[in-house]
Amino acid sequence: MLSRSAITEFLAQTSLFGPMDEAIRHTIAGEMRAIGFNAGQTIFGRGDPGTEMYLVVSGRVRISILSPEGRELSFAHASTGAVFGEIAMLDGGLRTADATAVDAVNVLCLSKPAFKRLLETHPRVAEAVIRFLCGRIRDADQQLEAIALYPIEGRLARFFLATAKAAAPDDTEGQIAVDISMSQSELALLVGASRPKVNAALALLEASGAIVRSGTRITCSMSELEAIAGTA
Repeated sequence: MLSRSAITEFLAQTSLFGPMDEAIRHTIAGEMRAIGFNAGQTIFGRGDPGTEMYLVVSGRVRISILSPEGRELSFAHASTGAVFGEIAMLDGGLRTADATAVDAVNVLCLSKPAFKRLLETHPRVAEAVIRFLCGRIRDADQQLEAIALYPIEGRLARFFLATAKAAAPDDTEGQIAVDISMSQSELALLVGASRPKVNAALALLEASGAIVRSGTRITCSMSELEAIAGTA
């Protein structure tokens, strides 16, 4: 169980709550409750009412939808420090996707009534949420662009670039090593491709020197990936 002070410190490392004043983070920490989920457990389903938002403390959560034909499309994986479930909580609508624990997951949960209290007493929370949602829209636009316009190796290059930059935001050049602790099937869901095609694309990226694989550890050559991703 995390203490309130530990939660406050953790919030400071996240993109949503980090820009807020420490006093506000301390107040938010007092409104949060900790919940754990087992691997494979459904956190919420598409169409469920959105009564709370979540912040991942540990583990990974897959955000996905299932087509009527049974095909799964994964939008993202939420890992440590990531927020999910905020859309339905904010607009009062239903959940737009399924959230499933990929492995053992611990989250901090903020209920809608608690969030409304924060907005009423701390207007700067609303400013931070707006900036956060604008970032979400930009990310979604880039993901749609990648799927629509780029071959699989380009999509993978963009995924590795984003992961590397998140891991080392101050190091945009050279080699950055990241841990990609997901199966090729999970990776295929994220880039909108089949597992065999992802396997072939990974081999192409490695042959070109854009990545070096060692188990779950991927060493990324930022310049090579940018050239393949079309962002150089």
